[in-house]
Amino acid sequence: MCWLASYRLSGREAWGRKGGGGHLIYRLLPVTEQVLSFVYKALADHHVYLEGTLLKPNMVTPGQSSAKKSSHEEIGLATVEALRRGVPSAVPGITFLSGGQSELDATANLNAINQAPLLKPWKLTFSYGRALQQSVLKAWGGKDANACEGKDVNVGAAHK
Repeated sequence: MCWLASYRLSGREAWGRKGGGGHLIYRLLPVTEQVLSFVYKALADHHVYLEGTLLKPNMVTPGQSSAKKSSHEEIGLATVEALRRGVPSAVPGITFLSGGQSELDATANLNAINQAPLLKPWKLTFSYGRALQQSVLKAWGGKDANACEGKDVNVGAAHK
């Protein structure tokens, strides 16, 4: 079975749409580890030069409808745990997507990942285009009359 098929069976389809479902954070941890192991096995089988790659993974978070919400620190620690178990140190960088999280949660979770007291041999960064623009787009609303309001929200977010 290829890694993508396994990912679909054990990952997203287990809870429906991305981020949905009532799973707890520690259900996603082993799923993320398994997906990463399949990905890096496939890359090794194809002799991919890992030093020339970047990984854009999920953060290990509970489902959006989970009864138990996890703290940013729990998310950061679980995410780093999964990455340490599945991502070779030869990979130079990991770039997180917001994954449907709010801009505040995505940013706080990335901070918690960076603050997690575990060795992280990769450079960590983000690619949050949608999450960082969400409040700006809402304030602007596509109307020229709201352009200054959208700009003010953007500048305010930059100062946080």
